[in-house]
Amino acid sequence: MNDFRLYTPTQIVFGRGAEEQAGQLIRSFGGTRVLVHYGGRSARDSGLLDRVLRCLDGAGLPHAELGGAVPNPRLSKVREGIRLCREEGVDFLLAVGGGSVIDSCKAIGYGVPREGDVWELFEGTARPAACLPIGCVLTLAAAGSEMSDSCVITNEEGWKKRGVNSDLCRLRFAALNPELTYTLPPYQTACGCTDILYHTMERYFSGPEESEPTDSMAEGLMRAVLRAAPRALEDPRDYEARACIMWAGSLSHNGLTGCGRGGNGRIGDWASHQLEHELSGMFDVAHGAGLAALWGSWARYVMDAAPERFARFARNVMGTAPGGDSREEALAGIAALENFLRSIGMPVNIRELGVELDEENIRQLAWKCSFEGKRTIGSIKILDREDMEEIYRRAK
Repeated sequence: MNDFRLYTPTQIVFGRGAEEQAGQLIRSFGGTRVLVHYGGRSARDSGLLDRVLRCLDGAGLPHAELGGAVPNPRLSKVREGIRLCREEGVDFLLAVGGGSVIDSCKAIGYGVPREGDVWELFEGTARPAACLPIGCVLTLAAAGSEMSDSCVITNEEGWKKRGVNSDLCRLRFAALNPELTYTLPPYQTACGCTDILYHTMERYFSGPEESEPTDSMAEGLMRAVLRAAPRALEDPRDYEARACIMWAGSLSHNGLTGCGRGGNGRIGDWASHQLEHELSGMFDVAHGAGLAALWGSWARYVMDAAPERFARFARNVMGTAPGGDSREEALAGIAALENFLRSIGMPVNIRELGVELDEENIRQLAWKCSFEGKRTIGSIKILDREDMEEIYRRAK
């Protein structure tokens, strides 16, 4: 087991009616004027936004509103939020939505106290120095951004999708009510469950070494999602299935499932995520679906670097029967996961995403993912630009 550091300061309020505590929570963290950030019409049409605003009014908290956050959240909306916060004297941000709204809030939080352009943080030419405090009312179990240190934003100029990681953006609180996910379309539910799985798997497949307590927790978390996803799709109002998925989403990305494991710089492999970021940046596909479309090709490309690791996943997570050598077991586990993904309506190649890649697309994706040939990705196997091209090619 490797040395590790775990920092998870976010206060979780979990259960029915959790959103009704938002006002008092903001007050407890010193907030006095709030920006309520949300996505499209669903937050308002469902009545959730009105309930949250009444909660803030009841706590005596003045507030401004900013709608319009979209999947793969946009830099232009972040800049709009920064201007609004400065004009309104906002000192606390409340995200009402899923990971896209939360990430948009995080970027706004970085930008308000910053003198330079916030995009510099995502380009890597500067590091965050401060962030406004943030809370959330979660409506989509997927990204795990409610407990993570990560924030990913898409710049419409060049359609670059970039992330920045810092403990400064970790949320003060997250209100998690599984009932708020009842009305999600099946495709969004399936994409969310897929994202949760891969947040765990990025850490699980970070090297051949073992960290038994962490590995066992990660395997149990993945099995729980594999069981809960079909139940939620069959009965969207199955509270226990929705609760399992929502809590698994938070646990999958708060750092717990990487404790003691390896990685390149940060704990985890993250190559699948980096490859997918360019795919969704260029074609605006759902993140979970993009991961599903790429992962099998990535896994088959890198598995010989740690075949026993993939074989363990096959046995302990996918439940495939032991037999043959580690490589055969590994391939069986990869195929089993792809079969599961198809069963919940997810693609397992880029064509099934509705995207047709040509060689020029492949070169552009790898060029962007490699930061114009200046970086490698991954840890279980280090991937350069040529490797990235080959994975995109195999996934098409």
